[in-house]
Amino acid sequence: MILAAAAYPLDFLSDWDAYAAKLSDWVATGAATGADLLVFPEYGAMELASLGGATVAADLEAALQEVIRHGPRVAELHCALAAQHGVHILGASAPAQAGASRPVNRATVYGPDGVIGHQDKQIMTRFEREEWDIAPAHGLTVFDTPLGRIGVLICYDAEFPLLGRALAEAGAEIILVPSCTEGVAGYTRVKVGAMARALENQCIVVQSTTVGAAEWCPAVDLNTGAAAIYGPPDLGFPETGILAQTDLNQPGWAVATIDPSAIDMVRRNGAVLNHADWDEQKIRLARP
Repeated sequence: MILAAAAYPLDFLSDWDAYAAKLSDWVATGAATGADLLVFPEYGAMELASLGGATVAADLEAALQEVIRHGPRVAELHCALAAQHGVHILGASAPAQAGASRPVNRATVYGPDGVIGHQDKQIMTRFEREEWDIAPAHGLTVFDTPLGRIGVLICYDAEFPLLGRALAEAGAEIILVPSCTEGVAGYTRVKVGAMARALENQCIVVQSTTVGAAEWCPAVDLNTGAAAIYGPPDLGFPETGILAQTDLNQPGWAVATIDPSAIDMVRRNGAVLNHADWDEQKIRLARP
């Protein structure tokens, strides 16, 4: 199986056709690597705010609503591209109206046969909570796909071990981490969280990032990151735990070939057995 994670720049787009052409090119380039799964970053869809013009893109609330407005066409385009190239895609996350009074941050999983499902972000960053008023969601999903069982932790969610553990205990073998971080510190927090989830759950974690400046939209004006694919630094995986990684702030794809059976092998025969030994920490912390 080949996995590809995007280090994705946000562009001010002239019209819908410009967005469709950009996404089509990115998917085609990713699929040309032989990838079975393409992962796009958190809030990568915010570039759609530019379709409302500079004034809309510069306003936090107006930008949200503009991106939401394009949701149905975005889904239709992703479905067509997944079918055309025979790939699975985690689309760039976007604000979505989920029936509550405020939008959630939603990433959608697409397959060659259409929409597989979506995952909403669970825990908000301070900016999302205090300034942007994005609503937290409740509940994680593991998606059964021909590529295996896949879970999604959107950016900040990857910094919380119990969320990753919930996915692992539900059978996740691959965890996708779409992220959007302003500076090196934020990127490092998510990277360290993603690598820790791979270590403690002995699974694959795929991190996709936004990169570069988008000064026309204050919600995503600065972006720092590198796309990467991680595994546990143990039997069958690199000693660093890094299977592939792009250069910092350079657009492109991080691509790695993995053997799904390696996950089961390291969980059974690794030098350490973090996945199996998880419950022992509860015993150690119990009061006499």
